[in-house]
Amino acid sequence: MRGARWWDPEVVSFKPSSVASGPVVPPLTRPQLAEARRVRAVELFEQGCPNAEVARMLGVHAESVRRWKRVWEKGGTHALRRRPATGRPPKLDDAQVEQVRTALEQGAQVHGFEADLWTLERVGLVVERVTGVALSRASVWRLLTGRLGWSLQRPERRAVERNESEIARWIAHEWPRIKRGR
Repeated sequence: MRGARWWDPEVVSFKPSSVASGPVVPPLTRPQLAEARRVRAVELFEQGCPNAEVARMLGVHAESVRRWKRVWEKGGTHALRRRPATGRPPKLDDAQVEQVRTALEQGAQVHGFEADLWTLERVGLVVERVTGVALSRASVWRLLTGRLGWSLQRPERRAVERNESEIARWIAHEWPRIKRGR
């Protein structure tokens, strides 16, 4: 990859992270994991586990467990749930994200591009065509990696002259001879 840049459309593309068919289920986010930990703490409180035991089982500091228990005693389990994110709502709603996913899974060539590779610019164009919403490169990146679960794929560079059968022959016959020192 010497001399190539990560943003060069001839060098990088985006593809779904998993090869399995069906919807891609992204891993739990940090806030989701934290909420699950607090809900598990409530289950342990209800079973009568001491705070120190709860902290040890969940791998958190005892002070966090004491704070969670005070909040739980005042407001119940609901008080320990995540709050909705504040700030500007996303430009694309869930239905639009699914439209984009469907369009991207059709492939780049279906959308008029020469090579079947997705770049940030190409995805941005397709998002605008499908939803009418223009996204910045950073927003396209967050859409691909965060909401769609896709990951960056870099093509493997190989010489045009590469001869697989000659390589296999060399590994089978020449390499053992060289390794023996003959």
